[in-house]
Amino acid sequence: MKKIFAVLSICFLFLSVNAQETDVLKEPTSEVKELIKKYKLQEVDFDYVKKVIGVGNRGSVESILIDARPQAKYQRGTIPSSLNINDTNFDEDYKQLKGIDKNKELIVFCGGFACAKSPIVADLLMKKGHKNVKVYSAGEPQWSKKSYLEIDTIVAKVYFENNSALFVDARPYAKFLQETIVGSISVPDTNFEKLVGRFPIDKNEKIVTFCAGYECEKSHIIASKLYALGYKNVVVYAGGVPEWKKAGLSTTFASKKVEDKEKEKKAEFSKNGLKLGSDEGTIDGEWLKELVLKDKVPSNIQIVNVLPSKDFAKGHIKGAINIEAEKLNSKELFDKLPKNKSIVFYCSAGSRSLEAWMKLKKDGIDVSEIFYFDAVIVCKNQECKIDVNEPLE
Repeated sequence: MKKIFAVLSICFLFLSVNAQETDVLKEPTSEVKELIKKYKLQEVDFDYVKKVIGVGNRGSVESILIDARPQAKYQRGTIPSSLNINDTNFDEDYKQLKGIDKNKELIVFCGGFACAKSPIVADLLMKKGHKNVKVYSAGEPQWSKKSYLEIDTIVAKVYFENNSALFVDARPYAKFLQETIVGSISVPDTNFEKLVGRFPIDKNEKIVTFCAGYECEKSHIIASKLYALGYKNVVVYAGGVPEWKKAGLSTTFASKKVEDKEKEKKAEFSKNGLKLGSDEGTIDGEWLKELVLKDKVPSNIQIVNVLPSKDFAKGHIKGAINIEAEKLNSKELFDKLPKNKSIVFYCSAGSRSLEAWMKLKKDGIDVSEIFYFDAVIVCKNQECKIDVNEPLE
């Protein structure tokens, strides 16, 4: 840890000095301008980047952002949703773009107007056949003054161990109760206005928001709202609970005492034959995943995507219907559900689908044949990549 602190301290100091140097620049240096002209690159500004990244989670972005700075700087803080592709490690870093449509817009940035890495990496990308590559020359220095940044696990770990930040879990409260990062508080994005009083009076306090991983938008929603309220020292830990656990770091579930008494045996299947998950309200994720990928979902199951229609249009599970649950009360939501079928809600990371299920259960609606799919699901058209979230029981 001493080595990590030392490395990060040096990085923080270097970034601070670098930011001071780039503050005086209002446009790219002559060297950077020459490269932009040489490679025939189009420049974009803050407003353009802000628009294309949308909420900020990786599943919602219209364009792919590329941070061309060294890894240590990227980990310290980057524009939300960015991938790290550096010119000195280009061939290895480029593997992150495997399978990406060469017509997809890529926006490259680095350490501001004096940084030549963005046009250099942009040129390397074009040489790989990418046809729509642009540069955001103002880069991270300008972005960090106008919006929040995204941090990596190694930095979140330092904040945690140094007790130097407030960790905020933006997932539904039920998820928070099941398992969260030790010491964090629960402020679901859907209850932000009601719970805003939980945040520090001092708006200079460091705040780290997180949720269910890179596809989860909830931490970004909270960070954006906090930034609008004047909290300028807020960052998103986009890896969230999944990456925290993958790194072997402490969670509340890991610290719970194991009960000696034998748990009540649960039914394996629902009345209509759906295999139940071990967590309340869930479908067995691996069971449903296999059915979806093999296109063998039984006709008595209706899969319901609960995200906004624009997200549904980008891609969804074959046969799914779209009902934006967040905009509906429990009765309106239930009335829109197909009758005489078992219902399975899903979203991009499991949180919105859980909220839809909880909304019905809380208002006394029979949910014995209504479930949620607790998984990270990324679809392009009807081709989906599904990573089932680990059950807690």
